[in-house]
Amino acid sequence: MLSTMSTTSSVVSAVSTIGVSEVSVISVICLIALLSASEILSASKMWNNRLSTMLNLAIIPLVLTFFLIVGYKVLDVINS
Repeated sequence: MLSTMSTTSSVVSAVSTIGVSEVSVISVICLIALLSASEILSASKMWNNRLSTMLNLAIIPLVLTFFLIVGYKVLDVINS
């Protein structure tokens, strides 16, 4: 029980230290890189169904994260 609490507190402090803005920048950069790779690879002879599925599995959560970041920023601007 004690190890669970210390792990939880260390994760919370790590997220608090990093902050929302740094995580959002990293996730947007990853999204742009994956979307670019998807477009470039779709025009090459290496493109197949497996590669498409693999990239989509990484892109879809990042797109959802992007929408959450935009919503958070819009609410932040509205509330200030």
